[in-house]
Amino acid sequence: MNDAPRDRCNIAASLPRLAAEFPDRIAMRCPGARGRDGFARYDTALTYRELDARSDAIAAGLATRGIVRGTRTVVMVRPTPEFFLLMFALFKAGAVPVLVDPGIDRRALKQCLDEAQPAAFIGIPLAQCARVLLGWAKSARVRITTGARALLADATLAQVEREGAGAGSQLADTQPDDVAAILFTSGSTGVPKGVVYRHRHFVAQIALLREAFGIEAGGVDLPTFPPFALFDPALGVTSVIPDMDPTKPALADPRKLHAAIARFGVDQLFGSPALMGVLARHGAPLPTLRRVTSAGAPVPADVVARMRELLPADARFWTPYGATECLPVAVIEGGELQATRAATEAGAGTCVGRAVAPNVVRIIRIRDDAIADWSEVEELARGEVGEITVAGPTATDSYFNREAQTRLAKIRERGVDGSERIVHRMGDVGYLDADGRLWFCGRKSHRVETVAGPLYTEQVEPVFNTHPDVRRTALVGIGAHDTQVPVLCVELNAGVAAGEWPRVERELRALGQAHGHTRAIDRFLRHAKFPVDIRHNAKIGREKLAVWAAGQLRG
Repeated sequence: MNDAPRDRCNIAASLPRLAAEFPDRIAMRCPGARGRDGFARYDTALTYRELDARSDAIAAGLATRGIVRGTRTVVMVRPTPEFFLLMFALFKAGAVPVLVDPGIDRRALKQCLDEAQPAAFIGIPLAQCARVLLGWAKSARVRITTGARALLADATLAQVEREGAGAGSQLADTQPDDVAAILFTSGSTGVPKGVVYRHRHFVAQIALLREAFGIEAGGVDLPTFPPFALFDPALGVTSVIPDMDPTKPALADPRKLHAAIARFGVDQLFGSPALMGVLARHGAPLPTLRRVTSAGAPVPADVVARMRELLPADARFWTPYGATECLPVAVIEGGELQATRAATEAGAGTCVGRAVAPNVVRIIRIRDDAIADWSEVEELARGEVGEITVAGPTATDSYFNREAQTRLAKIRERGVDGSERIVHRMGDVGYLDADGRLWFCGRKSHRVETVAGPLYTEQVEPVFNTHPDVRRTALVGIGAHDTQVPVLCVELNAGVAAGEWPRVERELRALGQAHGHTRAIDRFLRHAKFPVDIRHNAKIGREKLAVWAAGQLRG
């Protein structure tokens, strides 16, 4: 193997360097067994030397079993030390891990795995059982389990590591355009798609995250979404894996999070809006934190305000905007976000900040068909709502085995020098203001096309969400395209009796009449509990709500 890891385009290339410079620095702490108080002991830790050496051993052992450069490998492992060791081993080998979003509909899971056509399947014993019983990933010829025995598998991960012990550096000479991973989206707003990540995309993400948030080596991070913990070693940051179910952030125990933060001096935290809501409601100060980042869905204004109260005065609360296909795109700090709250509640949309350099964000006329070349688009002026597009180093260029979806989401743009780049269509609508800030107005597929013109969810719902008895609202459209009837579904706060609905409905109508763009909404339906995406617990299942609303109106 070449001994010049600095020249490799690989997210794992920083491990050998960090292992040499800081061999005994803790790279990762993982919750282990719980004590009598119910809190994790965190008796498992990996130094940079151990993470580097053990991932080398696993990569070498995988190679003896045919998992090598380019091998698509399904990974279904919980956020334990084995998950991180395995992921870095696969990156080092140049293999292609296939990850499925925890929020994916289980009915779509088999389809996703079949599309990925994996040659290997590595999972916990339960995943191996499901593979056999449900017919997952039949193309996988190599099967490895994290369990203690090789039941329904060819070998255990521990056995693989022993087989590769002492093999030395396994960092493959991966190139920028080599496929690094296939990450399936949750499918919460459409069909689940496998986003093709090339090594240059991961490396660019590291650079953009470091620059956008001022991340410096030596910090301590609590990443409550496990895949983001993979960035920490490349940034020289220690990861403290939280004691929680990452697929259910709204059910996280805030006491356990606080205990880990205090014990290890955590100074940065990443989590979904639902996780931020848990901490905000808990209400305990977070004195060690200096940087909090929340992504995946808009963070409610009251949660932002409360979190900023709980943080030290010099801490920053960041809410990046982006998607699996391109992250980060833009970013805004909590103070500026709060300053735009009044505009949001009056129907302006949600300000998501300024583009992260060198990203180029442009707004184009909304279209639902494919656009092959940038010369075919109509770019809109500032202030006009249209489809959000982004070009930049982290913009991925395809979905795996989904050519139709690739054509719908990607536009080729040619430069005057003959160069070519991919422009990603975010699937969102919004506009750029006079100061160059991006305002998010909702998903393109969620717009309601009425006879009077389009209505956008993030320009409508915040108006009604100001009502003190309302937890959240969801705008849906009923009927044929261009003549849809707008309906506002309403979920009341806990403790508000159903008998209060007639009064609340009257007051919501009055709120709507105060704004020109919401006056046409005259159908309001109370829903007991909105369907949501299980990972974020904040993405409303609008398609299901629309079907429900149509049934209510027919009834």
